[in-house]
Amino acid sequence: MKNICFYFQIHQPLRLKRYRFFEIGHDHYYYDDFQNEERMKTLVEQSYIPANRTILEMIRSSNGKFKCTFSISGIALEQLEQYAPEVIDSFKELAKTGSVEFLAEPYAHSISSIFDANEFELQVKMHADKIESLFGKKPTAFRNAELIYSDKIGEIVSKMGYKTMLIDEARHIMGWKSPNFVYNHSYVHKLKLLIRNSRLSDDISFRFSDQNSGNFPLTADKFIGWVKSSPENEEITNIWMGYEALGMYQKAESGIFEFLKALPYHAMEQQISFIFPTEAGKKFESAGTISCPYPISWSGHEKDLSFWTGNDLQQEALNKLYAVSERVHMCSDKPLQRDWLMLQSTDHFRYMSHRDANGTHFESPYEAFMNYMNVLADFLERVEAQYPTTIENEELNELLKTINHQEKEIESLENELQKVKAKKVKVAVEK
Repeated sequence: MKNICFYFQIHQPLRLKRYRFFEIGHDHYYYDDFQNEERMKTLVEQSYIPANRTILEMIRSSNGKFKCTFSISGIALEQLEQYAPEVIDSFKELAKTGSVEFLAEPYAHSISSIFDANEFELQVKMHADKIESLFGKKPTAFRNAELIYSDKIGEIVSKMGYKTMLIDEARHIMGWKSPNFVYNHSYVHKLKLLIRNSRLSDDISFRFSDQNSGNFPLTADKFIGWVKSSPENEEITNIWMGYEALGMYQKAESGIFEFLKALPYHAMEQQISFIFPTEAGKKFESAGTISCPYPISWSGHEKDLSFWTGNDLQQEALNKLYAVSERVHMCSDKPLQRDWLMLQSTDHFRYMSHRDANGTHFESPYEAFMNYMNVLADFLERVEAQYPTTIENEELNELLKTINHQEKEIESLENELQKVKAKKVKVAVEK
């Protein structure tokens, strides 16, 4: 039996306000609250609420057979809690159906997996804890920001306990291999890899309402027919996209929501099931290994990191930001730690790209760079005030090791305390 894995990404950065050079050292608030609220409310009204309502209807009308997966960045969750708590409530309602899976990802939708492995691990744990606290479900599958992946990143993800990871279909990596199988990491064989079917995903997210497309109009029975017509031994078709494709990129009047509602009916008619990433990783044997020595992503024809690291502006900003990572990890200043997360969103660096600055409010990559560097200069001054650069790196590393050791010791003692309390309760009950 064939299976479809639907996955939707939700992420919105905290956009930076116009921050001038003379504000450095005086103004420590960096965000354009008006723009952030307006953007989020537009997405909520046009996409998130009607899409969640549609998916809930799909689940109920199919008696729970329709399943889909969400990856929602920590920054997006924070904004939804602040500006649109009704969306959080609607996701909780979806979670209760048992037909929705939530993925883990870096909290800040950051590129930390490339620049700072320790920061990457901290953000993934932070995000998993956030998902569990909101929706009562601990993530068991992982996708990186922008579907960034390499053998090295996969190894880190596996060590964190995840057994399934989502990556994109990069032709120079896949070669002749079809994305419609489950694969595994090149040397950490227990890590299963699911591959996005780029063509079918983009048929919905980018080409659905394109009248110049050779497949216009795209209907549910036609789409399911494409899945059905794939070679018999191809087990899974991964349809992944940004959630804003539903209602924003593809407007409601295009018929996108009616298209979605019809998918479960036509899929079941063709004996096609819907599946979670975690289920797929457990259910299917690997069709082979995927070797990826250099990082890939889901952006551009090259599927590389050039949208975020492709020019000198981006590299300068990223290097200066992550140079203070260890010092930020040592501080207990919560506003500083929050700014550290917000400044890591991939969007800030994409706005500096000469190739694509979708969603930017800056007139040029250089303007985006200058604004970010002004903000970063103030942020670095605040870090310097707490942990001056006069502290040698060796001394700093020793301090960091001591702090990490103390945190692990405290955690261990707390676990022992909980066990003792549980035994006392058990003894009291038995008496």
